[in-house]
Amino acid sequence: MYDITQEIAEERHAQGALLSVEKVVKSYGQIRALDGVTLSVGAGEFVALLGANGAGKSTLMQLLTGLFTPDEGEITVLGQNMQTHAIAALAGIGVVFQQQTLDLELSVKSNLMFHADLHGIPRRVARERIAMALDHYGLAERAGERTRVLSGGNRRRVELARALLHQPRILLMDEATVGLDPASRREILDEMNRLKTAENIGILWTTHLVDEIERADRFIILRRGRVTFDGTRDDLMATEPDGDLGASVIRLMGTGEGERAAATAPMR
Repeated sequence: MYDITQEIAEERHAQGALLSVEKVVKSYGQIRALDGVTLSVGAGEFVALLGANGAGKSTLMQLLTGLFTPDEGEITVLGQNMQTHAIAALAGIGVVFQQQTLDLELSVKSNLMFHADLHGIPRRVARERIAMALDHYGLAERAGERTRVLSGGNRRRVELARALLHQPRILLMDEATVGLDPASRREILDEMNRLKTAENIGILWTTHLVDEIERADRFIILRRGRVTFDGTRDDLMATEPDGDLGASVIRLMGTGEGERAAATAPMR
């Protein structure tokens, strides 16, 4: 089994990672959800984070979004320590959560404006950014509609537009394609590649679906709170004898037979 070394983590950190997680530990009672996790995301890098249910992905996302603090270790965003300078660190992050977080009774535009107000974006600037975002995501004609009437794919587009309004350098996508049809999944993955290339945004994409890592520059695998792999597809294929990416990832994830079908589901 691949074992990440501290030297690799330190090298990436020295290269100016936008997001850096170093030796992070988080426990709930006797359960250690994260056990010395170290990872990083650089500018213009699309990093996929995989793990079966219970691997620690959700706990890590809770720490990265400031909902909880680690028991040990350090998280920095754009050089700002999450524990000591949370407001400055969180200002550099945009998030699309797995669970829907839109106010379904508000219009699309009102949802976006509320987010802009929370970030202190001047109204004139906010209106300009919202108009551009709605146009980009094909929602301009639906700006006045309640988000309740939108499809799942369009709601995700609103959430993505919202996450980018304050122009973050890091985008966290927490199982963002759950419940979406294949076409919507593909569109969101296409947008990730555009954002990393055109906007130089660093993206951390959590998933349990192997097919969603195909476009990632690098992928990280969590198993029982520990990183079991951090590298590129070529790195993994160099250490795995069968040359089957899906089988190799599932082996490192420790995915049980009951979860195997979901993990390998194709994107049609």
